[in-house]
Amino acid sequence: MSDCHDPGGGHHHEHGGGGQKPLADAPSVALIGSPNAGKTSVFNGLTGLRQKTGNYPGVTVTRSIGRAKVPAMAGAGAAKPIEINLEDLPGTYSLQPISPDEQVVADLLDGKISGADRPDAALIVVDSTVLQRSLGLVAEAMNLGIPIAIVLTMTDEMAARGGKADPEGLEEALGVPVRAVIGTRKSTLESVRTLLGAPESWSRPAVAPPTVADGQEHEDWVASVLQLAGYKAPRSHSITNAVDRVLLHPVVGTLVFLGIMFGFFQVVFTVAAPLQDLVESFFGWLGGLVTEYVTWPILADFLSTAVIGGVGGVLVFVPQIVLMFLLIALMENVGYMSRAAFVTDRAMSGAGLEGRAFVAMLSSFACAVPGIMATRSIPSSKDRIATTMAAPLATCSARIPVYVLLIGMLVSPDAKFGPFGMQGAVMFGLYLLGGVSAMTAAAVFKRTPALRSGLMPFYMEMPPYRIPAARTVLMMVWDSTRMFLRKVGKIILLTSIVLWILLSLPARTDEAEQIKNDTVAVQLQQGATQEEAEAAGDAESRSYVMDNSFGAAIGKFVEPVFAPLGFDWRIDIGILGSFAAREVVVSTLGQIAAAEDPDDPTSALEQMTYTDGPNKGEVVFSPPTIVAMLLFFVYALQCMSTIGVMRRETNSWRWPIIAWVYMFALAWVAGYIGHTITAAVTG
Repeated sequence: MSDCHDPGGGHHHEHGGGGQKPLADAPSVALIGSPNAGKTSVFNGLTGLRQKTGNYPGVTVTRSIGRAKVPAMAGAGAAKPIEINLEDLPGTYSLQPISPDEQVVADLLDGKISGADRPDAALIVVDSTVLQRSLGLVAEAMNLGIPIAIVLTMTDEMAARGGKADPEGLEEALGVPVRAVIGTRKSTLESVRTLLGAPESWSRPAVAPPTVADGQEHEDWVASVLQLAGYKAPRSHSITNAVDRVLLHPVVGTLVFLGIMFGFFQVVFTVAAPLQDLVESFFGWLGGLVTEYVTWPILADFLSTAVIGGVGGVLVFVPQIVLMFLLIALMENVGYMSRAAFVTDRAMSGAGLEGRAFVAMLSSFACAVPGIMATRSIPSSKDRIATTMAAPLATCSARIPVYVLLIGMLVSPDAKFGPFGMQGAVMFGLYLLGGVSAMTAAAVFKRTPALRSGLMPFYMEMPPYRIPAARTVLMMVWDSTRMFLRKVGKIILLTSIVLWILLSLPARTDEAEQIKNDTVAVQLQQGATQEEAEAAGDAESRSYVMDNSFGAAIGKFVEPVFAPLGFDWRIDIGILGSFAAREVVVSTLGQIAAAEDPDDPTSALEQMTYTDGPNKGEVVFSPPTIVAMLLFFVYALQCMSTIGVMRRETNSWRWPIIAWVYMFALAWVAGYIGHTITAAVTG
């Protein structure tokens, strides 16, 4: 595909935002529908792919192509099923685009995107509970000049709420094939699969229907279609109406939203803690195996320090990551997220943005990359850039390992805030600080001459509350967790290996051996066993090598920059590495702790002291330093993937550079203020 530019700096359409590589020369069918119509569920059911779904507009912002096996057309004898390319397009209410993702749909269907063939046919996914509203999109699609078929979803909900829409009558009224399905039940999709075997044989109306632009003529057409389909509007969802009276209230709804978020982090800490202990025990067991069976010193050090201490130090926090993704998936699939967007729209408008920006901000709490990509649902190019510049401040999942590690050293697990755990309260405060900071940054950017613009109208569909399918939720959790594990398996492992090399060279073998022997002798004189003396000697020699390594030289070179924040060279190495990925600081500290005390790395961190300078001998991870680190990680832009997607979405290096500079400045100033105030309070 080609780049499509807009006044705000540009927008890049991705080819194959997810799914499978398309088959050459295979028929192509586009899947079109409004947000929340069940389009992605139909796509997943037909292709077997697991695409992320959500109950608010703007989630699916890139093309997703999958292969669907369909029966061979009639007359092919015993021919095997054929495969077609099924393309899940971004959700849209109309083919008259007002945002970049809607522009993708219109351009593709008109054959205006170079490098992407116009589809041979289109399936229009229509939510039967809002059939009247959906007929505007259906009419526009029927004017495309390609075979069209209708997939009618939510028919079970329609019946449960006393509504009616006869698929056969609707097919007769429209003049195109209509198939009723329940997207989460694959068996109901077989009629659609059969239909896809021969799109060229689909019936078409003799005359294309009038579109919304035709005014009264279109309204008359809609009325006649509904009459022929025996349409009866469903009752309003009584439970949804009752709950929304509370959740959408301007005051109560906001308090409930904050309460849900507060409880969210209480659960993350309290429920995940026992699971985290199990993971820590597992890596402790692995460390014991290395000590027992690996006799080559270099390999043993690599496995225990780089792999177990570095990568394992990040994987320890997988329980918190999984639990967070689970809670987000439940809120999305229940239908609460669109309510949260509605409630926060007031705050967004105060920052000069509209509710669609909440989708991007919310996505950024999992990862800034999809959050920034979700800005494509925002019609205003200036609003997209302002949201993009603020989205990385939302607290992403990559910060969780850092926050959990540092909060665990700062706050006792037994500390309470009333009936609530203090650790969860601190985590909630950090997330709230990130969200408020993102809103403030967006407001500042919106008031700059380059991005100043008026608010555009914002329409938000509120889907009824639904009990989510367990399989759908678990797939969403697994997909998100798998992305985190892949990141650990690639970026974190590679960085851990590089850091291990930097912290291990030059080896200084003779000096290290002498220090080990001297330490062993002293330990034996003090009554230690031979095994205890050997362990202490190994730790001392390893510390000596690290203190005189290439890594130490790099850390000490940048130490003057971070010294006012209380960071020593070991933290500085982690900070430098964290600009590739935030979790690297945990990996770095994990390596250092594993080298100094492989049996109890947490205690090694808590007891770590400055090795030189005016604070020599004092504890490094004092409350002022921990607070400074937490605040630094709230604000700093420490993710090369985020910088890359900012460059791609704005089509310029200007905005990513501005973002990195202003966030680093914020991070340093916030860290310095936090260190100074905490030092004054704690004495």
